[in-house]
Amino acid sequence: MAEKESGKIYVVATPIGNLKDITFRAVEVLKNVDFIVCEDTRVSGILLSHYCIEKRLKVLNARNESRTIDDIIEEVKSGKDCALISDAGTPLISDPGSRLINRAVAENITVAPAPGPSALTAALSISGLPSSSFVFDGFLPQKKGRQKKLEQLSRENRTIVLYESTYRIEKLLKELSEYMPERTVVVCRELTKKFEEVWRGKPSELLEELPSKNIKGEFVVIISPLEWREEDYSES
Repeated sequence: MAEKESGKIYVVATPIGNLKDITFRAVEVLKNVDFIVCEDTRVSGILLSHYCIEKRLKVLNARNESRTIDDIIEEVKSGKDCALISDAGTPLISDPGSRLINRAVAENITVAPAPGPSALTAALSISGLPSSSFVFDGFLPQKKGRQKKLEQLSRENRTIVLYESTYRIEKLLKELSEYMPERTVVVCRELTKKFEEVWRGKPSELLEELPSKNIKGEFVVIISPLEWREEDYSES
């Protein structure tokens, strides 16, 4: 008897806020796979319900990734297709899943992208800062190594893109005032959602305005390159 052909793993980008920002292909893939791997069934359930998609869900997150991978790989090797999604945006971009994909590649399982929304590229596209070359550092270390990383980034001559949470956005702006006081900073809050906001200015200016801002939600912080000046760029 011939060995059953292995299934595929689709890495599917989902909306970062507005549920309409999903691609036709992403919906098609989610409807046709055998099961979906997600971070949180409650979050993904909202999207799947909106598009009338009923599939078996497997949870894969930072806490259970190492012990869940074997089960997923075995199912796919038995011929079942699965879709990997995150709570929002493109999976693996500061989200769990890299171990699963690395294992799939090692096992010669086909991994196919279904590209779409990403907070990283969405924020960069509206920042007004150079985007032909940039460095993405995701979430900075919360404690150990944070200051060292900020020192390294203060010497970076490319646009810097970071993610930050509600709880540390004020702390980050204070640190940028110390390490990169003259840089132009663009803070994007709740992109594509109802209360989307974009703030621009020097770190100290943003700190002064912070008390009047709503600092709830998810943030993308974009920092201008070391030698970049707004007036020079606008004249080029």
